[in-house]
Amino acid sequence: MTDVLLFHHALGLTPGVLGFADTLRVAGHTVHTPDLYDGNVFDSLDDGLAHASEVGFGTIRERGVRAADDLPEALVYAGFSLGAMPAQDLAQNRPGALGALLLHSAVSPSEFGTWPGIPAQVHAMEDDPFLDEGDLEAARELEQAGAELHLYPGDQHLFTDASLPAYDAEASALLTARVLEFLGRVG
Repeated sequence: MTDVLLFHHALGLTPGVLGFADTLRVAGHTVHTPDLYDGNVFDSLDDGLAHASEVGFGTIRERGVRAADDLPEALVYAGFSLGAMPAQDLAQNRPGALGALLLHSAVSPSEFGTWPGIPAQVHAMEDDPFLDEGDLEAARELEQAGAELHLYPGDQHLFTDASLPAYDAEASALLTARVLEFLGRVG
């Protein structure tokens, strides 16, 4: 099946992120889940983002990029929100990328060079307040470059993390089905 490098969101490597990774594993995929926060897990996005800011967003991205060093080149890079940053960087710049899964966030492809034409999916809720910060525009740029853009009804940010109040079981189930189909297609 497919090897996936999955990066956590700003709250850290939560049980919901690990649960999502386990769902992919049960489907036969190999999933690597590096901890970019050195064991820190936060209860609120404000606290998690404050930690990321203190460490430095560039440092977080670089930790993610380094997490791929000992892994095979043929990977799908995936990231939840903050984790989409290193996932997208690797997908655009590391040779052999099979695809990208950007969950709840996207960055303009020009941030990391040019889009390499690999398959990609971007998933977010239509009224997610974080999309107002440029992510939707970046997602549309990726869509124009060939990525699939999936918008779900609702206004939650981390709706796929079953360990958080923002969790939306219906939207998460549809996202998971689409991700599994994608992994089956690119792997």
